[in-house]
Amino acid sequence: MPEETPSKSQRKREMLALQELGVELVELGDEQLAALDLPDALRDAVVQARRITRFEARRRQLQYIGKLMRSVDPGPIRAMLDERRARAHRQTALLRHVEAWRERLLDDPDGLAKLLAEQPGANVSRLRALIDSARRERAEARSPHSSRELFRALRSLLEEGDE
Repeated sequence: MPEETPSKSQRKREMLALQELGVELVELGDEQLAALDLPDALRDAVVQARRITRFEARRRQLQYIGKLMRSVDPGPIRAMLDERRARAHRQTALLRHVEAWRERLLDDPDGLAKLLAEQPGANVSRLRALIDSARRERAEARSPHSSRELFRALRSLLEEGDE
């Protein structure tokens, strides 16, 4: 039985997926792009696409990047981009967790005791002072300097706890 070749639609989906991967390469920072082992022609096309501002010219350049991507193994590129996304999601989750703790500490009188149960190594006196100051700022509708400082303290405490 002869081996089936992919349909034209399937080949087009694969080419569009490679082009979308090329778009993500264009959006990478210089350090992240340098970390990838890309052929010189592809790296030059990506750098050039960053400088192009006109819509049609940029679209054509992205199509060209998609064409160049066909000769490259997309696996390592996808893996690096997936790791980058996962890191960003972990960072976002951490910041949301910190924000939730800050709100809990400011709204709940027993919030500090709950935090200390989870994070026994916390600097209690500093946290208590920041919480009191942040509550006063909130009550007096002042600028939230202590609230920001509380956020920074919680972030460093919870980052240490995660590691």
